[in-house]
Amino acid sequence: MRPMSLVESGESTGAVSLGSLFDGADVMAATSKVSVPDYAHLICRGGWPEAVLAKSPRVAYQKSINYVEAVINEDVHRVDGVERNPALVRLVLRSLARNITTLTATQTILGDIRNHMPTTSIKTLDSYLNALRRIFVIEDEPAWMPSIRSKTAIRTSHKRQLCDPSVATAVLGVKPERLMKDFNLFGFLFESMCVRDMRVYAQANDGEVFHYRDASGQEIDMVVSLRDGRWGAVEVKLGGGQIEEAASNLLALKEKVDGESMGSPSFLMVLTGTEFAYRRTDGVVVVPLGCLRQ
Repeated sequence: MRPMSLVESGESTGAVSLGSLFDGADVMAATSKVSVPDYAHLICRGGWPEAVLAKSPRVAYQKSINYVEAVINEDVHRVDGVERNPALVRLVLRSLARNITTLTATQTILGDIRNHMPTTSIKTLDSYLNALRRIFVIEDEPAWMPSIRSKTAIRTSHKRQLCDPSVATAVLGVKPERLMKDFNLFGFLFESMCVRDMRVYAQANDGEVFHYRDASGQEIDMVVSLRDGRWGAVEVKLGGGQIEEAASNLLALKEKVDGESMGSPSFLMVLTGTEFAYRRTDGVVVVPLGCLRQ
């Protein structure tokens, strides 16, 4: 079971359906009720049912912290009965949190940890990472491997992702006030929340979420691929200032993918923290996360 998406916790209006976009429906004008400060709160609260039902933000954040502390001190040992060092589990999670939604290599994670525990081996790190995967705290985003027209190589590395952005904020000690002052970190964590929700909505449509990056440097934050072969591409932007750039990137991917073997995308989407949902004249849809559903 995944943490709750924003439509499940009641923050998203659900005005824009992912399934309908795959079926060719247009995007009707819709308005999100979630503001940027609200997103900062929702990232730190997470999608844990106890946190969603908490009576105050302070209590909600503590629920998320309690979950992470239980992972560090109890859950990671129960998965296979192997005793693990809680201090090392915390360091692994902190490094993953700092590198969330990136292609950071395992050796880089190991370097972070060795700054504090110099004797940690790659074998030990792999054991800890695998344990965290088995209890679904880590859920990396795999690479999409389409047929493309050019001979450009496609990168196969997974993107670093946690099951919920609140894991990152809890282990880093970050509250909404910090995010409102650090929009670089805010942007990474907002993307992580978008991936969390999109995985829920994609799974309801018999699909999965991937990322795309090739040797030319082109990246796409998410590609939603259904079992029947239909696909859609998504760029995530917290604010409205980068929507134009994101739309251009999506259109460039459309031209790059071999349509004869892959088919045309069902949609190209900029998923945002802005207010309004609409379709641009170039066909790209702009959808606030606070309007999306399965």
